Amino acid sequence: MNSDTELAPAVQSILEAARERAGGEDDVNVDARSLPDALARAEADGRVPVIAEVKPTSPTAEGTRADDPVELAEAMVEGGAAAISVLTEPTHFGGSSDALTRIRAAVDVPVLRKDFVLDADGIDVVAADLLLLIVRFVDDLEGLVDAARERGFQPLVEVHDRAELETALEAGAELIGVNNRDLASLEVDLETFESVAPEVPDDVTLIAESGVSSPADVRRMREAGADALLVGSAIMDHGAGDSDVTENTRRLTRAESAEATGQADSRTETDQT
Repeated sequence: MNSDTELAPAVQSILEAARERAGGEDDVNVDARSLPDALARAEADGRVPVIAEVKPTSPTAEGTRADDPVELAEAMVEGGAAAISVLTEPTHFGGSSDALTRIRAAVDVPVLRKDFVLDADGIDVVAADLLLLIVRFVDDLEGLVDAARERGFQPLVEVHDRAELETALEAGAELIGVNNRDLASLEVDLETFESVAPEVPDDVTLIAESGVSSPADVRRMREAGADALLVGSAIMDHGAGDSDVTENTRRLTRAESAEATGQADSRTETDQT
């Protein structure tokens, strides 16, 4: 694990809270829904594979959404989300394991538990289809990847640079997310994904995380090699409590078909002039 002194104060606080939280006493075993299969179904349906995130708030959000988590997740699926991510960190993100359990029972797509899991005890908290493991915060990544798989979870391993990517690949990661947010400055730069993606093997499922807020961003990440995108704030729209989550999701999942339609319209207008 890298030194906490390299992290933003908000991230340090999140880690301290994670260390203080108790893990589960017994192994949690799951029969996971396949993320790669869900992404393939979205592609076949003409949708951009989006993992939409139920995130009540965050240290970088402009506000809080108090909507029922299940209703939010169902609205995201209606908008075409291929999978759902659920924050279970309670102190800084307003999440809970109960919300994840309720959501997973209500939707038929894979559900990712997004939290700050530091050791095997942190795995055994709640059943989910996928589990986020952040390279920067884990001492024994290979051991944690193996422990997650033994229980049936699909580990999504998050990296931020090429060195962390190498660590993830050495640990046997098959699902890798590249976080465009720098955890030291909390700034977002989509070039982060673009710099890491070329080094990712073709047989790895690659996900772009953070900073995707528009259809243009979606297309940019897809052109750079993203198999899917993990999107939270742009869908939740914390600054507008009544924002339509279904439409927010749909404008991203239809980003590529919308571009094709726009190009066709443009060609038609040109032909008529």
